[in-house]
Amino acid sequence: MTAADHHRPIVESPPALAEQQATWRSEDDTAAFARQLAAQPLLANAFITLHGDLGAGKTTLVRHLLRALGVQGRIKSPTYAVVEPHEAPGLAIWHFDFYRFSDPREWEDAGFRDLFANPGLKLAEWPEKAAALIPAADVAIHIEAPDESSRHVTLRAHTPLGLQLLQGLSA
Repeated sequence: MTAADHHRPIVESPPALAEQQATWRSEDDTAAFARQLAAQPLLANAFITLHGDLGAGKTTLVRHLLRALGVQGRIKSPTYAVVEPHEAPGLAIWHFDFYRFSDPREWEDAGFRDLFANPGLKLAEWPEKAAALIPAADVAIHIEAPDESSRHVTLRAHTPLGLQLLQGLSA
């Protein structure tokens, strides 16, 4: 933690309206979850945040989700670009990675406020790096890697839309 980190406002997510937990025992389980999530019609305008340590599987989940939604071609991680736009049939998708995000002015300069105001699916890795600037996540996905192959996953709905998404997943 740097001295600058102490001066950043800490913005907590609103309380979770619902929570689900799962264990993914392989990448196939990750892909199956991504297909189930992609099948939710309400996902089209959702904001999903992904939380977890480096190597936990955030980008792997996003890649499986984008494929399940019909994104074609190479799927790059936005680690250096901060955001990668994607198109799926009838759906605009923005994949953010705030890992290298350091200055709130970048948010305004990059036009992220406008992106979040537009319809479409927004996925954000390392959202805590932009916490004071981004809206509350509809669904926050927390991924922990207890070992090389399995993942403990906690899904938390923070908005009514997120609650509907979780209910759709458990149906």
